[in-house]
Amino acid sequence: MSGSLLVDNIGELVTNGAGEGPLGIRRNAAVLVEEGRVVWVGPSAYAPAADHHVDAGGAAVLPGFVDSHAHLIFAGDRAAEFAARMAGQPYTGGGIRTTVGATRAATDDELRVTVRRLRGEALRQGTTTMEIKSGYGLTVADEARSLRIAAETSTETTFLGAHVVPAEYADRPDDYVGLVCGPMLAAAAPYAKWIDVFCEQGAFDVDHARAILACGQAAGLGVRLHANQLGPGPGVQLGVELDAASVDHCTHLSDADVAALAATAHTDGSGTRTVATLLPGAEFSTRSPYPDARRLLDAGVTVALATDCNPGSSYTSSMPFCVALAVREMRMAPAEAVWAATAGGARALRRDDIGVLTPGARADLVVLDAPSHLHLAYRPGVPLIRQVIRNGVPQ
Repeated sequence: MSGSLLVDNIGELVTNGAGEGPLGIRRNAAVLVEEGRVVWVGPSAYAPAADHHVDAGGAAVLPGFVDSHAHLIFAGDRAAEFAARMAGQPYTGGGIRTTVGATRAATDDELRVTVRRLRGEALRQGTTTMEIKSGYGLTVADEARSLRIAAETSTETTFLGAHVVPAEYADRPDDYVGLVCGPMLAAAAPYAKWIDVFCEQGAFDVDHARAILACGQAAGLGVRLHANQLGPGPGVQLGVELDAASVDHCTHLSDADVAALAATAHTDGSGTRTVATLLPGAEFSTRSPYPDARRLLDAGVTVALATDCNPGSSYTSSMPFCVALAVREMRMAPAEAVWAATAGGARALRRDDIGVLTPGARADLVVLDAPSHLHLAYRPGVPLIRQVIRNGVPQ
């Protein structure tokens, strides 16, 4: 769409910038967009003229959701595993290898169909930025093709060759770490922005995780880390040590873990450099304890919310669902959860051009079929996304 776009008659505008309360709310507002960027925010009564017009009809408008943790490159289905968990079987992460087998057997086009289906689902639910990980190929060729396909859909791509040790290396984990750090990283890096490791008992120990992440940093990739999901461990503090953009899951934290995250605080009071990304869809789907978001927030740690969309432990693409879970189960206020799903996700990707609606930001807007952001938690499960505008273009 060429020309300018005006979104006006906004009853409640969440800017995550200057305005009322932690969400920077403006009332009776308008947003002017040119060339995919926000160029003006102000009272609807004083809105400039534009080439195109969207009337919000008094509804709430907020930044597009930023989902900073998702696994969309896979094949197959693990519904039976979910049913077993609901019948009482504990989650151990072992089902990842089932998806690895199906993914290796899939064609490129079959993987593309899945990515585009899930990305479309997420977009219809207001997600305008979505990180996509590899991690279900675990061979040099399959990890490279996974990231090549992911890069067709997102600029936020993450190399997760260290998801689990594949079956063929079960007795040779050191050899697999050498493969990840060597040929696999070399093949994957051209298509990746980030590197990630599942640092957990049954996956990769702290020494292996440190070695893999250091190799990724040397190749120019930023650090992300699966940490402290299944139990206490060294992952969070390793993430802080390596200046990770985010440590994700954070379900089992010690006082020292929380203190380490808090110690990464920016001197200007804008939050922590390492973000704690919480994934309540995983706890919902595995019947595990939810992270204590209140404890992190009270310590001054920046918190993000993400879906962890994957076929085994969190098969949801819905950020509104995660917002509702965070409020109901993790002691977050509605405003905190909405911020974490927008600006928090942007911080977890070390981006300042998304997750906000201020001049200069990318024009990603979500119009709710509701008068306030509160309805995202107040009316769980209801399709409240009336319209999505991404890069200044109505979807």
